[in-house]
Amino acid sequence: MPNGSLSLPARLYLLAWDTNRTEVTGAARLPHLVRAGALTELAQRGLLVDEDGIATPADMDSLTGDTALDGLLELVRESRPHRWRTWVTLHARVTLDAVREQLTAAGYLRAEKKRVLGVFPSVEHVLEQGALVNALQEEARRVLEGPVPVAEVSDRDAAVVALAAAAELRTVVPGKDRKRHKARVDALTERSGAAAPALRKVVTEVHTAVIATVTTVAVTTGD
Repeated sequence: MPNGSLSLPARLYLLAWDTNRTEVTGAARLPHLVRAGALTELAQRGLLVDEDGIATPADMDSLTGDTALDGLLELVRESRPHRWRTWVTLHARVTLDAVREQLTAAGYLRAEKKRVLGVFPSVEHVLEQGALVNALQEEARRVLEGPVPVAEVSDRDAAVVALAAAAELRTVVPGKDRKRHKARVDALTERSGAAAPALRKVVTEVHTAVIATVTTVAVTTGD
Protein backbone atom coordinates (compact mmCIF):
# COMPACT_ATOMS: atom_id res chain seq x y z
CA MET A 1 0.00 0.00 0.00
CA PRO A 2 2.33 2.80 -1.18
CA ASN A 3 1.29 6.39 -0.42
CA GLY A 4 -0.17 7.03 -3.85
CA SER A 5 -2.47 4.01 -3.66
CA LEU A 6 -4.00 4.57 -0.24
CA SER A 7 -7.69 3.71 -0.34
CA LEU A 8 -10.29 6.25 0.76
CA PRO A 9 -10.90 4.48 4.08
CA ALA A 10 -7.14 4.24 4.76
CA ARG A 11 -6.67 7.95 4.02
CA LEU A 12 -9.57 8.85 6.32
CA TYR A 13 -8.13 6.70 9.10
CA LEU A 14 -4.76 8.43 8.83
CA LEU A 15 -6.35 11.89 8.61
CA ALA A 16 -7.96 11.26 12.00
CA TRP A 17 -4.56 11.10 13.76
CA ASP A 18 -3.58 14.14 15.81
CA THR A 19 0.19 14.07 15.34
CA ASN A 20 0.76 16.55 18.17
CA ARG A 21 -0.97 14.32 20.69
CA THR A 22 -0.11 11.09 18.84
CA GLU A 23 -3.68 9.85 19.18
CA VAL A 24 -6.73 9.32 17.00
CA THR A 25 -9.39 12.01 17.20
CA GLY A 26 -13.08 11.20 17.26
CA ALA A 27 -12.45 7.54 18.07
CA ALA A 28 -16.13 6.80 18.73
CA ARG A 29 -17.18 7.86 15.24
CA LEU A 30 -14.07 6.70 13.37
CA PRO A 31 -15.51 3.25 12.46
CA HIS A 32 -18.44 4.96 10.72
CA LEU A 33 -16.18 7.42 8.88
CA VAL A 34 -13.90 4.64 7.65
CA ARG A 35 -16.89 2.54 6.55
CA ALA A 36 -18.34 5.56 4.71
CA GLY A 37 -15.04 5.92 2.88
CA ALA A 38 -15.12 2.26 1.85
CA LEU A 39 -18.72 2.51 0.61
CA THR A 40 -17.86 5.64 -1.37
CA GLU A 41 -14.82 4.05 -2.99
CA LEU A 42 -16.74 0.93 -3.97
CA ALA A 43 -19.49 3.11 -5.44
CA GLN A 44 -16.98 5.25 -7.33
CA ARG A 45 -15.42 2.08 -8.76
CA GLY A 46 -18.84 0.84 -9.86
CA LEU A 47 -18.66 -2.27 -7.66
CA LEU A 48 -21.57 -1.17 -5.48
CA VAL A 49 -24.56 0.38 -7.24
CA ASP A 50 -27.83 1.87 -6.10
CA GLU A 51 -31.08 0.00 -6.65
CA ASP A 52 -34.00 1.95 -5.20
CA GLY A 53 -31.85 3.18 -2.32
CA ILE A 54 -30.30 -0.25 -1.64
CA ALA A 55 -26.53 -0.78 -1.77
CA THR A 56 -26.22 -3.60 -4.29
CA PRO A 57 -23.13 -5.44 -5.62
CA ALA A 58 -22.75 -4.89 -9.36
CA ASP A 59 -21.85 -8.58 -9.73
CA MET A 60 -20.91 -11.55 -7.58
CA ASP A 61 -17.30 -11.96 -8.66
CA SER A 62 -15.39 -8.67 -8.97
CA LEU A 63 -12.76 -7.82 -6.37
CA THR A 64 -10.47 -4.82 -5.84
CA GLY A 65 -7.39 -6.57 -4.45
CA ASP A 66 -7.75 -4.47 -1.30
CA THR A 67 -8.60 -6.70 1.67
CA ALA A 68 -10.68 -4.10 3.51
CA LEU A 69 -12.73 -3.16 0.46
CA ASP A 70 -13.15 -6.77 -0.63
CA GLY A 71 -14.18 -7.73 2.88
CA LEU A 72 -16.97 -5.17 2.75
CA LEU A 73 -18.03 -6.35 -0.70
CA GLU A 74 -18.31 -9.91 0.59
CA LEU A 75 -20.26 -8.73 3.62
CA VAL A 76 -22.77 -6.89 1.43
CA ARG A 77 -23.09 -9.88 -0.90
CA GLU A 78 -23.73 -12.30 1.96
CA SER A 79 -26.16 -10.08 3.88
CA ARG A 80 -29.78 -9.24 3.29
CA PRO A 81 -30.33 -5.96 1.42
CA HIS A 82 -29.73 -2.72 3.33
CA ARG A 83 -29.84 0.95 2.51
CA TRP A 84 -26.60 2.91 2.24
CA ARG A 85 -27.16 4.70 5.52
CA THR A 86 -27.49 1.35 7.30
CA TRP A 87 -24.17 0.14 5.93
CA VAL A 88 -22.41 3.23 7.31
CA THR A 89 -22.91 1.80 10.81
CA LEU A 90 -23.67 -1.93 10.43
CA HIS A 91 -20.64 -3.97 11.58
CA ALA A 92 -18.55 -0.88 10.81
CA ARG A 93 -15.73 -1.93 13.13
CA VAL A 94 -15.00 -4.88 10.83
CA THR A 95 -13.87 -2.46 8.13
CA LEU A 96 -11.97 -0.30 10.62
CA ASP A 97 -10.06 -3.33 11.93
CA ALA A 98 -9.21 -4.46 8.39
CA VAL A 99 -7.90 -1.00 7.43
CA ARG A 100 -5.85 -0.78 10.62
CA GLU A 101 -4.29 -4.18 9.91
CA GLN A 102 -3.40 -3.04 6.38
CA LEU A 103 -1.76 0.13 7.65
CA THR A 104 0.16 -1.80 10.27
CA ALA A 105 1.40 -4.34 7.74
CA ALA A 106 2.49 -1.50 5.44
CA GLY A 107 4.41 0.26 8.21
CA TYR A 108 2.16 3.28 8.70
CA LEU A 109 1.29 2.04 12.21
CA ARG A 110 3.05 -0.10 14.80
CA ALA A 111 1.21 -2.61 16.98
CA GLU A 112 2.32 -2.70 20.61
CA LYS A 113 1.22 -5.53 22.87
CA LYS A 114 0.10 -4.49 26.35
CA ARG A 115 -1.81 -5.89 29.30
CA VAL A 116 -4.88 -4.19 30.70
CA LEU A 117 -4.81 -4.15 34.51
CA GLY A 118 -1.62 -6.15 34.18
CA VAL A 119 -3.63 -9.25 33.19
CA PHE A 120 -5.67 -9.00 29.99
CA PRO A 121 -3.69 -8.91 26.71
CA SER A 122 -4.34 -5.93 24.49
CA VAL A 123 -2.87 -4.30 21.39
CA GLU A 124 -2.35 -0.57 21.01
CA HIS A 125 -1.57 0.95 17.62
CA VAL A 126 0.99 3.73 17.39
CA LEU A 127 1.51 6.07 14.45
CA GLU A 128 4.84 5.47 12.71
CA GLN A 129 4.71 8.00 9.88
CA GLY A 130 3.72 11.31 11.41
CA ALA A 131 5.29 13.35 8.60
CA LEU A 132 3.16 11.54 6.03
CA VAL A 133 0.00 12.18 8.04
CA ASN A 134 0.88 15.86 8.36
CA ALA A 135 1.29 15.99 4.57
CA LEU A 136 -2.07 14.27 4.01
CA GLN A 137 -3.78 16.70 6.36
CA GLU A 138 -2.18 19.70 4.67
CA GLU A 139 -3.28 18.39 1.27
CA ALA A 140 -6.84 17.93 2.58
CA ARG A 141 -6.91 21.47 3.94
CA ARG A 142 -5.74 22.83 0.58
CA VAL A 143 -8.63 21.00 -1.12
CA LEU A 144 -11.01 22.42 1.48
CA GLU A 145 -9.80 26.00 1.31
CA GLY A 146 -8.85 26.31 -2.36
CA PRO A 147 -7.61 28.00 -4.47
CA VAL A 148 -8.18 25.05 -6.86
CA PRO A 149 -11.75 25.21 -8.25
CA VAL A 150 -13.94 22.33 -7.11
CA ALA A 151 -14.42 21.23 -10.72
CA GLU A 152 -10.67 20.56 -10.93
CA VAL A 153 -10.50 18.47 -7.73
CA SER A 154 -10.48 14.70 -8.32
CA ASP A 155 -13.56 12.81 -7.19
CA ARG A 156 -11.40 10.83 -4.72
CA ASP A 157 -9.91 13.93 -3.11
CA ALA A 158 -13.33 15.56 -3.00
CA ALA A 159 -14.79 12.51 -1.26
CA VAL A 160 -12.04 12.38 1.36
CA VAL A 161 -12.46 16.01 2.36
CA ALA A 162 -16.26 15.98 2.21
CA LEU A 163 -16.42 12.92 4.49
CA ALA A 164 -13.79 14.29 6.87
CA ALA A 165 -15.85 17.46 7.18
CA ALA A 166 -19.06 15.48 7.68
CA ALA A 167 -17.39 13.57 10.52
CA GLU A 168 -16.12 16.85 11.98
CA LEU A 169 -12.49 15.78 11.96
CA ARG A 170 -10.78 18.68 13.73
CA THR A 171 -7.46 17.65 12.17
CA VAL A 172 -8.90 18.76 8.82
CA VAL A 173 -11.72 21.17 9.67
CA PRO A 174 -11.34 22.91 13.06
CA GLY A 175 -14.68 23.60 14.73
CA LYS A 176 -14.39 27.35 14.28
CA ASP A 177 -14.05 26.92 10.49
CA ARG A 178 -16.99 24.59 9.81
CA LYS A 179 -19.60 27.22 9.00
CA ARG A 180 -17.16 29.19 6.87
CA HIS A 181 -16.47 26.18 4.65
CA LYS A 182 -20.02 24.84 4.39
CA ALA A 183 -20.57 25.92 0.78
CA ARG A 184 -17.23 24.44 -0.30
CA VAL A 185 -17.98 21.15 1.49
CA ASP A 186 -21.38 20.95 -0.21
CA ALA A 187 -19.69 21.48 -3.57
CA LEU A 188 -17.05 18.83 -2.80
CA THR A 189 -19.80 16.38 -1.84
CA GLU A 190 -21.42 17.01 -5.21
CA ARG A 191 -18.07 16.60 -6.93
CA SER A 192 -17.53 13.23 -5.23
CA GLY A 193 -20.36 11.78 -7.27
CA ALA A 194 -19.75 13.72 -10.46
CA ALA A 195 -19.30 10.62 -12.62
CA ALA A 196 -23.03 9.87 -12.78
CA PRO A 197 -26.35 11.08 -11.32
CA ALA A 198 -26.86 7.74 -9.55
CA LEU A 199 -23.43 7.97 -7.93
CA ARG A 200 -24.15 11.53 -6.82
CA LYS A 201 -27.24 10.24 -5.01
CA VAL A 202 -25.20 7.52 -3.28
CA VAL A 203 -22.46 9.90 -2.15
CA THR A 204 -25.00 12.37 -0.80
CA GLU A 205 -26.79 9.66 1.17
CA VAL A 206 -23.55 8.32 2.66
CA HIS A 207 -22.45 11.86 3.54
CA THR A 208 -25.80 12.54 5.23
CA ALA A 209 -25.56 9.27 7.17
CA VAL A 210 -22.13 10.26 8.52
CA ILE A 211 -23.50 13.59 9.74
CA ALA A 212 -26.38 11.80 11.48
CA THR A 213 -23.98 9.33 13.07
CA VAL A 214 -21.75 12.12 14.37
CA THR A 215 -24.75 13.77 16.00
CA THR A 216 -25.82 10.50 17.63
CA VAL A 217 -22.33 9.75 18.92
CA ALA A 218 -22.00 13.26 20.33
CA VAL A 219 -25.25 12.89 22.23
CA THR A 220 -24.48 9.43 23.63
CA THR A 221 -20.78 9.75 24.37
CA GLY A 222 -19.96 13.43 24.41
CA ASP A 223 -17.27 12.78 21.76
